Amino acid sequence: MGFRCGIVGLPNVGKSTLFNALTRTAAAQAANFPFCTIEPNVGEVAVPDPRLDKLAAIAKSAQVIPTRLTFVDIAGLVKGASQGEGLGNQFLANIREVDAIAHVVRCFEDDDVTHVAGGVDPLADIETIETELMLADLESVERRLQNIVRKVRGGEKEAIEQERLLIRARQALEAGRPARTVEIAPDELKSWRMLQLLTAKPVLYVCNVEEDAAASGNALSGRVASFAAEQGAGSVVISAKIEEEISQLPDAERAEFLEALGLEEAGLDRLIRAGYELLGLITYFTVGPKEARAWTIREGTLAPQAAGEIHGDFERGFIRAETIAYADFIANGGEAGAKDAGRMRVEGKSYRVADGDVLHFLFNA
Repeated sequence: MGFRCGIVGLPNVGKSTLFNALTRTAAAQAANFPFCTIEPNVGEVAVPDPRLDKLAAIAKSAQVIPTRLTFVDIAGLVKGASQGEGLGNQFLANIREVDAIAHVVRCFEDDDVTHVAGGVDPLADIETIETELMLADLESVERRLQNIVRKVRGGEKEAIEQERLLIRARQALEAGRPARTVEIAPDELKSWRMLQLLTAKPVLYVCNVEEDAAASGNALSGRVASFAAEQGAGSVVISAKIEEEISQLPDAERAEFLEALGLEEAGLDRLIRAGYELLGLITYFTVGPKEARAWTIREGTLAPQAAGEIHGDFERGFIRAETIAYADFIANGGEAGAKDAGRMRVEGKSYRVADGDVLHFLFNA
């Protein structure tokens, strides 16, 4: 299952520097998992998860394959993008194709790096992009409402439901609120996602700070964090400049460099994990002597659909899932120990896979 997180932001906020660091990190990981730069502005990175290495060590797995997240470097946006200004049309088309948005916000002062608006104000930058996306959504909603008038009059059930959702989206947008603020019932989610509204996508604000503020942030990133909390969004502090430097260091020097800066881990690791959580994703594992592998699914996925991530035949012929919780696998020294301790469960088609489950699927070919 491919999950794509789009990196957006105004020009000169550090967006491309961040993406370059991400793709260099991915290239360095290429020996451990299949990596490809799909296009010049698309790259895949491994999701850091120390649990996978512990599982592999216990099982003496020959290969360790982490799960991955795709980042898309989307063309810079300027005011008026919703009307096609700058690369507006390209920006809006690309952003429709991603599952979530990592919005890079400039939270550093630097006279050598020009700001498009003439001064550093992260909340104003956020408003610029959010406004353009809302305007584009409003235009899309109005157009869709006009296109389904006949179907609604004809009593088509699907069109009536779509109209109801579009009207709720329009009400929010006209009130200056993004579509993600609209409360959607579980049985409406599928229809809601099909609307492909830009402002319905979850957002993570990435505060790009100067090097000295990489560990704890600064006053500007603090304002963004408060705003994000009010919006029910996430935020993370990084220094794109530092991350680019770290991405070029060999592993032996990386930890020493981070320690000198007072950082426990690279900001990119925090960003990748935050993007993963933002998408409502969890990880399950398959573990054996050949390989220990992490698999990505949405939270709430049932066992047959989780099996389908490995191969469609696993889902179609699903019989049961032999399941060991991560903690039980570790505590009992692996699969055999967990079995002996009675910690392996047999789960059927209605089982919702939990984060960290170690699974073995049985199926009819």
